[in-house]
Amino acid sequence: MTDHASIVDLLKGQVGDAVLGHQVFRRQISVTVDPDRIVEVCTACRDHEGLRFDMLTDLTAVDRLPADPRFEVVYNLYSFPHNRRLRLKASVPENGTIATVEGVWKAANWLEREVYDLFGVVFEGHPDLRRILLWDGYVGHPLRKDFPLHGIPQKVQYR
Repeated sequence: MTDHASIVDLLKGQVGDAVLGHQVFRRQISVTVDPDRIVEVCTACRDHEGLRFDMLTDLTAVDRLPADPRFEVVYNLYSFPHNRRLRLKASVPENGTIATVEGVWKAANWLEREVYDLFGVVFEGHPDLRRILLWDGYVGHPLRKDFPLHGIPQKVQYR
């Protein structure tokens, strides 16, 4: 059994049908999961002895416009004990929400705020979901595909 297959089997053993699919590209495994069960999946990834993905290295999003669901939230995990990586993907529709994983990995706090700020994806239950890079009052989310290439004129002028 390959290392990738064992990860998927262990994850399916823990969360069952929350695993919607997986693929291996350039020796990296990506697992697509049910967004409604993201906290359960992430907790299993962190706590199961065979998985032990104890570090959230990155959390980002992909705008798949015009696809529906529009956004894909991507969780990059690393296991120190097993020295391996895992990418989790969860789809989120426009104006939809996904549960925060800040309770699983504290590192998710600022990463989720960044995704909220730049893509507009709302993380339900986040303790402090507000802009982190752009100023209060900024209109729009600049990493969305439908954001104007020239930006939105702002009232603030820099000299």
